[in-house]
Amino acid sequence: MPPSPSALSLTAALEGVLDGRDAPLVPIPAGDLRESELLTTSLRVGEEIDDDVALVVSTSGTTGAPKGAMLTPAALIASASATHDRLGGPGTWLLALPAHHIAGIQVLVRSLQAGTAPVELDLSAGFDVTELPTAVAQLGSGRRYTSLVATQLAKALLDPEATAALAELDAVLLGGGPAPRPVLEGAAAAGIAVVRTYGSSETSGGCVYDGVPLDGVEVRLDQGAETGEGRISIGGTTLAKGYRNPPDRDPFAEPGWFHTDDLGVFDDTGSLVVLGRVDEAISTGGLTVMPAPVEAVLSRHPAVADCAVFGVPDDRLGERVVAAVVLVTGAPEPTLGDIRAYLAQSLDSTAAPRELHLVDELPRRGIGKLDRRALRRRFESGGDLPGGYGW
Repeated sequence: MPPSPSALSLTAALEGVLDGRDAPLVPIPAGDLRESELLTTSLRVGEEIDDDVALVVSTSGTTGAPKGAMLTPAALIASASATHDRLGGPGTWLLALPAHHIAGIQVLVRSLQAGTAPVELDLSAGFDVTELPTAVAQLGSGRRYTSLVATQLAKALLDPEATAALAELDAVLLGGGPAPRPVLEGAAAAGIAVVRTYGSSETSGGCVYDGVPLDGVEVRLDQGAETGEGRISIGGTTLAKGYRNPPDRDPFAEPGWFHTDDLGVFDDTGSLVVLGRVDEAISTGGLTVMPAPVEAVLSRHPAVADCAVFGVPDDRLGERVVAAVVLVTGAPEPTLGDIRAYLAQSLDSTAAPRELHLVDELPRRGIGKLDRRALRRRFESGGDLPGGYGW
């Protein structure tokens, strides 16, 4: 996939695989020789593949060889159609994400299905919010949409003109992981129509919008669902037909279903609430703490602009809960005691961090996913910053 702004030339290539005329494609970012060699080898480019596969999209896993979700034209089109149905009809899309990620690919697929020409931001030098007003104006009249990740939205909210441009859109799909509450509240206050999405390459992109599955998508909770929480499994029309290189424990082993590594719960309205990945669970003192609910409360603290909760080894507890916090500019530094007292108003004391680190920014990977592994590696021996407090 050539670097933007030339990715729109790939629309014709996508059209060829969606209508079955051309051979399947593996999206690979140009200019990254190591990634190109890794994907070409791992996904067996050039070897025989089923006739009904349109794209093999690599997953964003952090360990081992990358897996490739085999997406059919039917799954990609079903996702695009269901998205337009949920949002209120087809429209013109702004491509503001890399076109080799499933979220960027789907912007192009939706444009093809809508018969509209997408407008593209130049991302070759990063996400420049000053380009948003011009790009939104180029979308013209009618329904207008874009897809962003939380870090992009947070950056746009710092620029009044970019914020106003996003507020003109009929919907801003927000994916790549949960967004900090201050970002969501800031967007709502500015009149930006944010739609929180959950999904992956294996589901043709986002398939649950604001907790509600798209038409044709099924969601269930497995393994412990009797307690209210369980592992999320997804079925339906947007599902990949499997992996190009399935692991020993194949998440597609049950026909028609994809067993994710995420835990979730249904709230009182029946909407899905994603609690986090199974491997993010913190086992502390014989109890389990999921980071996402703690982060949801912590992000409401008036001094917290962004935060991450994770576990590090502890000789007595097995693991101890740790928080890394990005402060609101100009806010006074909270102490660990302040943070624990604040969380105690809403959560059990077990969930409160025993260690606090004040950082300039949180590490992220891919198109904006929080990298808890990097935080764990950085602070598992007690931290390396003067802003770290232990208890």
